[in-house]
Amino acid sequence: MVNLLDPNAIITRMYESGKFSDMLNYCSKLLEKNPNDLMALQNSALSLLNMENFSEAITYCDKVLKENNFDNYALSIKIQSLENLKKYEEVLICCESIFAKNKEDVWALNTSGMALNELNRFSEAIEFYDKALKIEDKNITSLMNKAISLSFLGENQKSIENYDMAQLIDPSMKELAIAKSREFEKLNLQDEAFLAAQGVLLKDMEKIKSDAKKNKCSVFHQFCQTEFEEKKQKQPN
Repeated sequence: MVNLLDPNAIITRMYESGKFSDMLNYCSKLLEKNPNDLMALQNSALSLLNMENFSEAITYCDKVLKENNFDNYALSIKIQSLENLKKYEEVLICCESIFAKNKEDVWALNTSGMALNELNRFSEAIEFYDKALKIEDKNITSLMNKAISLSFLGENQKSIENYDMAQLIDPSMKELAIAKSREFEKLNLQDEAFLAAQGVLLKDMEKIKSDAKKNKCSVFHQFCQTEFEEKKQKQPN
């Protein structure tokens, strides 16, 4: 049975209700009794992060990290605060603390990559995404951000391939189709850009283009015809 007066339970209820100011006040009272209360320090930082008071959130994280350099909870909140403050070099330093304990932390690998993207260090960013993908080959965050890095490097075809791999994993993410379409536009491949925008995967594009050529019609008309025929086949007799 849950003790409703347990500080952890009280803080959890406040957090789930979005009462971040009340949560901060409650933690402040706990810290008056014990300035080293780890849970109160961590949740003060969490409440301040959600209140978008990023600098003060970092102050509380640093109090926790002074006692334990590798506190993942504090490091995570500090990193999110630093990202909002656009202090990406400091984000990389915090990620190094995570890697000191676990070199295969996928979240930290992706976070490092995204920080490097923001610093226009795209080749270095890709190295981190590749490390993450070796651990989780279906990590959409890694694939998407690797595609972004490749695009900035002018590697549009490789960017397209990474967006396509992400689409295979989660076809419901419409932004992947749009991003892939833009990469085709950069290559001046308008038919492919159109198909990509409709969510068509690379493995299906060649057949549509081949059918369009055989039927002596545009790719647009062939796509519409293919869509019509597929819907017709799905209809009950």
